Amino acid sequence: MRRSFDELVAEAEAEPTEGWDFSWLEGRATEQRPSWGYQRLMAERMARADAALDIQTGGGEVLAGVPRRPRLTAATESWPPNIVKATRLLHPLGVVVVADEDEPPLPFADGAFDLVVSRHPVKVWWEEIARVLTPGGTYLSQQVGPASVFEVVEFFLGPQPEEVRRSRHPDRERDRARAAGLEVVDLRMERLHTEFFDVGAVVYFLRKVIWMVPGFTVEAYRDRLRDMHEHIRREGSFTATTSRFLIEARRPG
Repeated sequence: MRRSFDELVAEAEAEPTEGWDFSWLEGRATEQRPSWGYQRLMAERMARADAALDIQTGGGEVLAGVPRRPRLTAATESWPPNIVKATRLLHPLGVVVVADEDEPPLPFADGAFDLVVSRHPVKVWWEEIARVLTPGGTYLSQQVGPASVFEVVEFFLGPQPEEVRRSRHPDRERDRARAAGLEVVDLRMERLHTEFFDVGAVVYFLRKVIWMVPGFTVEAYRDRLRDMHEHIRREGSFTATTSRFLIEARRPG
């Protein structure tokens, strides 16, 4: 039996959104993963590091999935519900979770870490990353690329300016890393397939990834959500293109 628009929306609106666990979307949405396998690359570098920092750790899920971490490992997070979740998950693993506003400066000394990682940071403060890295230290990050899931964004907000569509471009991040004194040793981007199978999945996604449609609420966008619901009923899903890029940079020794 098909579930109604109101049922799907109410269920998604009531679901907690702290952390970066997207398992609630299983069976309701799919997202193609980049070929490079960020967590595997992160685990390889963690196993060789002496001191590591995970910036904007979310609920700590990605860091917790690394089988071997340095004895000195720290993580930062700014959103209070995520800080609580990350602390509960990571403290038993020996990881220190530090509340940080995601604004310079990072609350660590110069040259404190030989490895800094970050998955899907909202903004990268390259000068701070360069400062806290040891000479020869590495920064590894998977980031959201340009115009990612913009089919969803523009469904709700309308056509976006070209400058907005080109923001988060990997070439710009490469230039900023170099300007901070880092050597970019790897840069790759892929465009991937994303599909939403009910309007509740869209509601949950936009509540969780809050920068996609700033200020999103069900009440403010109910009419467009109903249009989305009808589209999915008619077409079977709503499809979008996700962009991701991997960047690895090194502080010269």
